[in-house]
Amino acid sequence: MESFQWLKDLFTTTDSVAHIALLYAIVIAIGVYLGKIKVFGISLGVTFVLFAGILAGHIGFTAPTPILTFVQDFGLILFVFMIGMQVGPGFFESFGTAGIKLNGLAASAILLNILVMFAYGAVTNTPGLGAANEALNTVFPNGAPQIASAYACAYPLGVLGIIGAIVLIRYACKVKLEDEEKQLLEMEGTKTNKKPYKMHLEVTNKYLEGKTLLQVHDFLNRDFVISRLVHEGELCIPNRDTLFHVGDQMLIVCAEADQEAITAFIGPKLDIDFEQQDQPLVSKRILITNPKINGKTLASMHFSSVHGVNVTRVTRHGLDLFASASLPLQVGDKIMVVGPEDAVDRVANIMGNSLRRLNAPNIATIFVGIFIGLIFGSFPLAIPGMPVPVKLGLAGGPLIIAILIGRYGYKIHLVTYTTTSANMMLREIGLVLFLASVGIKAGDNFFETVVEGDGLLYVLTGFLITVIPILIIGPIARIRHKFNYFTIAGMIAGSYTDPPALAYANSICSKEAPAIGYSTVYPLAMFLRIFTAQIIVLFFCG
Repeated sequence: MESFQWLKDLFTTTDSVAHIALLYAIVIAIGVYLGKIKVFGISLGVTFVLFAGILAGHIGFTAPTPILTFVQDFGLILFVFMIGMQVGPGFFESFGTAGIKLNGLAASAILLNILVMFAYGAVTNTPGLGAANEALNTVFPNGAPQIASAYACAYPLGVLGIIGAIVLIRYACKVKLEDEEKQLLEMEGTKTNKKPYKMHLEVTNKYLEGKTLLQVHDFLNRDFVISRLVHEGELCIPNRDTLFHVGDQMLIVCAEADQEAITAFIGPKLDIDFEQQDQPLVSKRILITNPKINGKTLASMHFSSVHGVNVTRVTRHGLDLFASASLPLQVGDKIMVVGPEDAVDRVANIMGNSLRRLNAPNIATIFVGIFIGLIFGSFPLAIPGMPVPVKLGLAGGPLIIAILIGRYGYKIHLVTYTTTSANMMLREIGLVLFLASVGIKAGDNFFETVVEGDGLLYVLTGFLITVIPILIIGPIARIRHKFNYFTIAGMIAGSYTDPPALAYANSICSKEAPAIGYSTVYPLAMFLRIFTAQIIVLFFCG
């Protein structure tokens, strides 16, 4: 038996590095595998790591509290920061006309959560749990009460409550999924946004004779790019000083909404394709990987005047954008460049065009952002009536800074590009470390809370807190604001930052409407839940 003493020590010597690593490896692996189990097509995902941690803590498989606290807080920081980096580029753009309404509805749902709430720990928002834990540690530095037990009790039924409420709204508002799909198709057909639009035109407006491209651009007051022009049989790459002549033929790329006005002013469309003609020009997609290009606008690069090429469109995060002069370029963008082959190759060298560079994560930006976020989150804000100053804390500070860096980091030459897989990996690692730590710490008294305490009350309270706001906000979004049902489903999932609910919404819709609704409200909802969690705890503890 003594020969196996090393194995016994590995599981029982709680302050050894090997034991702590083993503890987290077992808890996280078991939790992730259990999270893949589906009940009625719904799974709780990595949240099962919390329950695996609770079980481990209950049987005495644990680690020193300071270690658990450190791993818990670092995991939370990493989780929320990577979320902020992902949503940052589109955060402020989400506040369009429809976006403002959706975010207003999401904020109203969160406000109703607070009004319905009589005991915390029942919402299905993990960063909110982290923020509340941190606020409690501020108020009770010598030993904060554990709220993870209530969270664990309420979470499963809370998730089912969100999905059930979405289904109930469908029947209460007499929604037919087929009609909603048709509506989305009609909206796609009539939508004229900043998508690039390509057309071949012939100059027939005599007013343009002898005018420069810059003069025509200023008169129209619309952005467009002429990538190729044929004058008297010769094909060229025009620049701002190129003269227009009646009879010239050109390939124009513009915003889809502007194509009618440009056609009416310059001349009719032609049924030809310059790209199919024999000519010395090439089109090439170039990947921006040179950090020095980050943040520079297309106008500042002088592509046509200096390099003899034109950029007709930019692809960012899978979306095609019209290449307006004021558009700032970012690492990870792909630009469509048209021009002589040697000139296009020179531009490719300047832009970087190296996929290998993008595969290397920008670790410095991440930790610079976390550093600034922790300082920002630690800044105390005194509010009358509060027992201690309010802080954005370990969750709120890094989240806000990550959003700002994701959107404006290029202005201070921070390369914020991270591959989707790298972002997801870092985010999930942070999340499972946080959930495992919370579960292990709560496991010591979890079953006493459920069996002998108020476990059933937590479940019921969490269900009511979750469902009542949805049943109020959902019909308002449908009846008053006339939103598509799938968009409403995504908005509700985003308001609760709940991936299982989004997965259900995606499963009943063939379009991107649920994901758009989710991503539109997600950043603001995440911020409000983190911030209000702290405010509520501080207020009630006071």
